[in-house]
Amino acid sequence: MAKKVADQLVEMLVEAGVKRVYAVTGDSLNEFNAAIKRNGNIKWIHVRNEEVGAFAAAAEAELDGIACCAGSSGPGHVHLINGLYEANRGNVPVIAIASTCATQEFGTEYFQETNTIKLFDDCSIYNRIATTQEQAPRMLQAALQHAISRKGVAVFGLPGDLESKPAVDIVSSIKTFKTSPVLHPSEDELYELANILNDNDKVTIYCGIGASKGHSLLLQLAEKLKSPVGYSFRGKMGTQYNNPYEVGMTGLLGLPSAFQSMHEADVVLLLGTDFPYANFMPVNKKIIQIEERPERLGRRAKIDLGLCGKVEDTLHVLLPLINTKTEDSFLQKQLKKYEEVKSGLNVYVKDPGKEDLIHPEYVASEINRLADKDAIFTVDTGMCCVWGARYIHATGERKMLGSFSHGTMANAMPMAIGAALTCPSKQVIAFCGDGGISMLLGDLATIHQYQLPIKLFVFNNRSLGMVKLEMEVDGIPDNETDMVNPDFGLIAQAMGFKGINVHKPEEVESAILESFSTQGPVLVNIMTNPNSLALPPKIEWTQIKGMATSMAKMMLGGNIREVADTIESNIKHIKSIL
Repeated sequence: MAKKVADQLVEMLVEAGVKRVYAVTGDSLNEFNAAIKRNGNIKWIHVRNEEVGAFAAAAEAELDGIACCAGSSGPGHVHLINGLYEANRGNVPVIAIASTCATQEFGTEYFQETNTIKLFDDCSIYNRIATTQEQAPRMLQAALQHAISRKGVAVFGLPGDLESKPAVDIVSSIKTFKTSPVLHPSEDELYELANILNDNDKVTIYCGIGASKGHSLLLQLAEKLKSPVGYSFRGKMGTQYNNPYEVGMTGLLGLPSAFQSMHEADVVLLLGTDFPYANFMPVNKKIIQIEERPERLGRRAKIDLGLCGKVEDTLHVLLPLINTKTEDSFLQKQLKKYEEVKSGLNVYVKDPGKEDLIHPEYVASEINRLADKDAIFTVDTGMCCVWGARYIHATGERKMLGSFSHGTMANAMPMAIGAALTCPSKQVIAFCGDGGISMLLGDLATIHQYQLPIKLFVFNNRSLGMVKLEMEVDGIPDNETDMVNPDFGLIAQAMGFKGINVHKPEEVESAILESFSTQGPVLVNIMTNPNSLALPPKIEWTQIKGMATSMAKMMLGGNIREVADTIESNIKHIKSIL
């Protein structure tokens, strides 16, 4: 049988390192699906919703370097959007195959026709549609090269009729080239940077995920400068472990210690971070940013010096230029503050709550204690991010995946699917909000179908907790944030795997241990306290005023019990964090 275009494309994906395609088959994807089966080197993962497939691909790409998802004509494309936004904003290389109607139907408003160029324009770095046999392999090669080299989403539009046409040879390469250039600032820029760092005694280093590969060099720099080291959420797993200089995380989910360290410094050195919250950045300090993508320099803070380079390459050539300081009073002050903050975070670890009002901090801490040292964690956006950020500790081997830039709900369970398929020998743990898991509940069936040993922990606070808090700090009594949930434990059982419901604090440890010792997937549904707050490291007067206003309005509206529960649930935490 003559090779078809679909076969040619699949061979190229295999050569590029793609191992799976996450998709719902049908219509314009059928020839592509058949080619994957003929090839035998790529596994088709049948998700129930293409959005789940895109999230799963984003997780696989972050862990393994490249991944692929697909959607068929019209509705399949649209379902991909949320996950592709996450992958593109998270800078992970994903190939999205957008198969569409036959070429002769373009522009006729044919059944399920979508304009893929317009649809995917804002969530991709490459977005083209092939219409001839000569174009198809050249465009896929370009898509793969863009995704891998520029770290983002490449959309390859593929009409259904093109897939079955005979493949043709092309003049350009069909291989994908993975490069690893050395990238650091010029000699003059390095000397300017070194002079600033050498001339200032109070330097705080702040790291993003871009600093992860330079961990050992980072510690050498911190030792020389006697600098405290803070980090972003994505930077935590690559920065926190074995780090005697760390002072925690800042940002909306962070800690006062990192915030204080940055604001009391004379110089803040930003390494590999595109930290988005400008109001957490100091405004009267000298700020230096080192970033692999120079277009990002200065877009989050008023920096004094912006340099282009990979963190690991830059630190390698910078360290010989840095003088070793002996004065460490600034560092010691910040480390002392961090110890005080960590002590405060243990308030609800020691006090686990009560029946159906289990403290989520306690749950997260117990999972952290009992999980493998190389576990992969996924966290839903919202309160689950808070508990993951504050209570899951880095080991140098653990990974944490989430929607850290796009900030979408419902990402934890789909990302766990991608993680479990990519790293089958590792423990995969998902922190799911009840709101998040409700959105894409159908793909519990995907977990069962492939017998993925994912451990799903549902922090069931019967509300959209983060949204509720946002409304209250704005002085608005929460409205329609409550959730009447099904029994998630029973739903897991209906889907074909173990489900455990936890109502009492004393049941938490045994439930976690049971889930970890069970072969295959497990869902643990934990009834947590809906009034547990996540206080930011910087509390504005307007937030205090807004919370007081909303509480007063709730009392006047007759919700005295909820106000009392909120105060009771958080008074110790408020005292400790302030």
